[in-house]
Amino acid sequence: MLTEDLPANDFGSRVELALSATNHLFNARNSARYVAQVLQGVTAVATKLERTSRPFTGVEPAEMLERVGAVDLETPLPDTAAALQELEEVYLRDAVYFHDPKYAAHLNCPVVIPALVGEAVLSAVNSSLDTWDQSVGATMIERRLIEWAAQKLHLGGSADGIFTSGGSQSNLQALLIARNHAVASLRQDPTRGGLRLPALLENLRIFTSEDSHFSIRKSASILGLGFDAVVLIPCTADHRMDPAALAAALAEAQQTGLTAMAVVATAGTTDFGAVDPLADLAALARAHGAWFHVDAAYGGGLMVSGRYQHLLDGTHLADSVTVDFHKTFFQPVSSSALLVRESAMLRHITYYAEYLNPESAALAEIPNQVDKSIQTTRRFDALKLWLTLRIMGADAIGALFDEAIDLAARVGALLAADDDFELAAPPQLSTLVFRYRPLLEGRERLSEDAADTLNQSIRAAVFASGEAVVAGTKVTGRHYLKLTLLNAEATLQDIAGIIGLLRRTGAGLLQSEVPA
Repeated sequence: MLTEDLPANDFGSRVELALSATNHLFNARNSARYVAQVLQGVTAVATKLERTSRPFTGVEPAEMLERVGAVDLETPLPDTAAALQELEEVYLRDAVYFHDPKYAAHLNCPVVIPALVGEAVLSAVNSSLDTWDQSVGATMIERRLIEWAAQKLHLGGSADGIFTSGGSQSNLQALLIARNHAVASLRQDPTRGGLRLPALLENLRIFTSEDSHFSIRKSASILGLGFDAVVLIPCTADHRMDPAALAAALAEAQQTGLTAMAVVATAGTTDFGAVDPLADLAALARAHGAWFHVDAAYGGGLMVSGRYQHLLDGTHLADSVTVDFHKTFFQPVSSSALLVRESAMLRHITYYAEYLNPESAALAEIPNQVDKSIQTTRRFDALKLWLTLRIMGADAIGALFDEAIDLAARVGALLAADDDFELAAPPQLSTLVFRYRPLLEGRERLSEDAADTLNQSIRAAVFASGEAVVAGTKVTGRHYLKLTLLNAEATLQDIAGIIGLLRRTGAGLLQSEVPA
């Protein structure tokens, strides 16, 4: 129906609605309204934090489903205050609050205020980091931060990179570059030059530790290699990749006609915080012509550490590195980066679109960031880190991470001395893997099977109580609990309180539910 065919009253109401809607657009005319409404939101969050005394309420999924499902999305509320009041009911009241020292589950950090200032600015201006004509200053800030991070990792003067949504995407892009680099080499063989990509992928292999992040296997699947293209290398007793085992696997692959596409080392495994022997692994990767990628999503914060920076020794030998700033740099989600030793390697993911980033723009040296990214539209997440560095400084960020690492060491000593708990391994960064397995009346340990059942039940019961949030994992097929400590304000007393809660919960469950 054409506009002029609408009934006069309907046409008038639509025009009135459109005019009313323009009052919500962020522009100079509405700047005062913007300030007032954003302040209402900020105040609501600040007030909630002041009144929250535990990391979670224990609400059940069914209750949240019903509460959110009851909202009528077709009927707007009268004002921002009413919307925020509703938000309290469907989100703020039952959110999981990472700032609470009793939150000790996953790699979620409390965030620093300068980064929140950056979040407010970047979302309002809404720059898109794909082309220069959408993100002039933002482009240069992001590039400067990539240069800064590359210098901290000693990657050399030819290094480059791009901000991403997270470690999984950074790892995916690194392996995409590695795959295309390997394929380009294979095509130098005249007998393979005319083959299509699927035929060239058949013999490519990725080598990584059995404790590496699942995104390595997931990336292999996405890239057309398949899960079974990832060769899992055993770890030594300290949960670091075994160089001897890697050497044997690489030699075997070579003997059977397979191509080592990449060796992926981890600097900070998710469970144990282990940093693989980077220099040894880099030498093996070089010897077999494999791309050497370091997944430092967790351990990347060590680059600004005052006491533990040496744990990243060998990262300078990497072809590419993943760093998650939204983990150990205390940034809001999302903020990650992929760094590469040689800027030219980013050509393996470049695609020119005439309407957006034509090749002529690259030849004219117009800095379109989409040339380096597997994303097109991309937030200016780099601003959060920029303001954090400009207001706090890198040393202050490192000090926060150092405190978390030191706390983990103290908690590790506490658990190692406690007869009711078994520590799977000494802490290396800020995670602890352990289980409740007390001595029974006959002075024998609870059986392995019973301990499996009990520790899963402990975690579920504690989460349901809302008093604390801890994680769980498996070690050699057995169920364990896990603490991830990233809160510099958490004290040994705070974490001892969580351990006491786990003990009391386990003892109660043991008496009522779990047979020995």
